[in-house]
Amino acid sequence: RGLIQGSSHLAQGQEAVAAGFAAALRPTDYSLCTYRGHHHVLCRGVPEEAIFAELMGRETGLMRGKGGSMHLTSVSHGVLGSYAIVGAHLPIALGAAWSAQLRKSGQVAVCFFGDGTTNIGAFHEALNLAVVWALPVVFVCENNLYMEYSSIADHTAVEHPAADRACAYGLPRIIIDGNDVDVVYKIAAEVLEQARDGNGPALVEALTYRHGGHSRSDPGKYRPAEELQAWLARDPIV
Repeated sequence: RGLIQGSSHLAQGQEAVAAGFAAALRPTDYSLCTYRGHHHVLCRGVPEEAIFAELMGRETGLMRGKGGSMHLTSVSHGVLGSYAIVGAHLPIALGAAWSAQLRKSGQVAVCFFGDGTTNIGAFHEALNLAVVWALPVVFVCENNLYMEYSSIADHTAVEHPAADRACAYGLPRIIIDGNDVDVVYKIAAEVLEQARDGNGPALVEALTYRHGGHSRSDPGKYRPAEELQAWLARDPIV
């Protein structure tokens, strides 16, 4: 109906990652996500009305209509923002975790990002410093197999872009079924407890799939039909 202007990047198919982690988080913990972050914001308890109003550019939106689809923030719900610049929020999550460590607040920062982010310098810088300072931060790669319009496999030297690099920072290799909310919750509870107890960060790679294209202007025709159908059959909502 034309009520939402500009671009929007939906997370249909990736809901289990947000739901599983949100169920394991405390109300005071922090969440940071990408422009494809509506599911994370919803799962942290942000009212739907405020989110939709923001998407429509209205005064009653989260950011008074000035942020739009890619910039959803609600500090009162622990949501420290959605970020349009790929990889930009990993160092910010690091800073939030450092603040929690200094204040001895018991809070944990969880940073969600896509597979394409693993080839950005900020990913490696944030991971390195998080380990060096043993910060209470959990990095979660929502690996939906595609970075915008091309397969992650075409641009990355390893099969699992996050998990296969974990060892470089002394972290365990954690790969989970990101479409199974029970699996996500179990791992989330474990790594959050580890971080909260002062045992440092974790890196989790959750395998999932976006049902649509990169944005609403992308029909996603570059994906094999059989691949799409196989993932649609594993819809986490069902």
